[in-house]
Amino acid sequence: MNIFKYRDDVVRNYEDYVRSFIRIKDRRISECVDKAFEDELLWPDPLIQLNPTFHPGLTVDELCREDVLHPKCGEIFRRNKVPDSIGGGDPLKLHKHQEVAIRIAAQKRNYVLTTGTGSGKSLSYIIPIVDRVLRDGPGKGIKAIIVYPMNALANSQHGELEKFLRHGFPGGNGPVSFRRYTGQEDDETRQKIIESPPDILLTNYVMLELILTRPYEQRLINAADALSFLVLDELHTYRGRQGADVALLLRRVRSIVRSGKLQCVGTSATLSSKGSWSDQQVEVARLATRLFGEPVSADDIVGETLERATESFDETSATQVKALADAVDAQVAGTWTSYQDLKASPLASWLEGTFGIRPEAGTEIGRAHV
Repeated sequence: MNIFKYRDDVVRNYEDYVRSFIRIKDRRISECVDKAFEDELLWPDPLIQLNPTFHPGLTVDELCREDVLHPKCGEIFRRNKVPDSIGGGDPLKLHKHQEVAIRIAAQKRNYVLTTGTGSGKSLSYIIPIVDRVLRDGPGKGIKAIIVYPMNALANSQHGELEKFLRHGFPGGNGPVSFRRYTGQEDDETRQKIIESPPDILLTNYVMLELILTRPYEQRLINAADALSFLVLDELHTYRGRQGADVALLLRRVRSIVRSGKLQCVGTSATLSSKGSWSDQQVEVARLATRLFGEPVSADDIVGETLERATESFDETSATQVKALADAVDAQVAGTWTSYQDLKASPLASWLEGTFGIRPEAGTEIGRAHV
């Protein structure tokens, strides 16, 4: 596939679609509109990005041995578990940012994870929640409420939880219970959840507000009396009036529950891209504190740490620049037959440095290009 031709085809098809709605009789206006189409004002420029390599952290088993996590977490959080089987699976290795978030959670501090797509943000709060339930004892009411901006996200997360909390256990009954309560459930399912509240409740902000106001759901509120975690997924979606509504909703939840220490946790794509990473931490902490109504320290804003998959490329080196030019002239991209060939290629190194990863000034940390 020629990706550049594919992009042009998509734009051309969309232009034809848009033009099908336009009938302009005035010649001057028509020329102005045609010029706007020619200048491609209706769609953004092409975006080229590379999937980064996240810096590896410890495994869940290793955190269990450190007593950062309950020993049973090592049995729960495993890769490649099979439905309707008992045990099995492979150790789950975490990214560094996930490990950092889990350690912050173990100290019962509020935190926000702001990392890119596919970085495993959900595990940064699911693992600490399951750890807390196991330590306090399952079946003692709702210990965590996870709020999603859309039902589609709640549905997706429900499927991921099944892999960890049901697969590998007899009858699919793991030690920690979870239920989805988003308004999609039928009356019978909703009643069962009210009568037997889970350890973890997945919902959306609209349904959470309804739970607080409808008398017949008061049992759910009572079950959350010992709430330990209040999680807001996709923080960046809450802006303007909606953000203010959600902020007030979170304050109402905190005023109702009487748990000694309620942790507020947020996840998000990039909330701020200005200044250094420390500047971004301060800005994200300010936004999260304003939203939760609880202090979130800049030190507890967790970002991704990346590492290069190729050798570094020095654009000031005449030798490396010549090697890059020679590689382009020779069209060596088609000759990469192994990872070692790719890693040592000056073309691959230049591509990763230009479109994938950049070093954080004054640190050893790699950040994604944005």
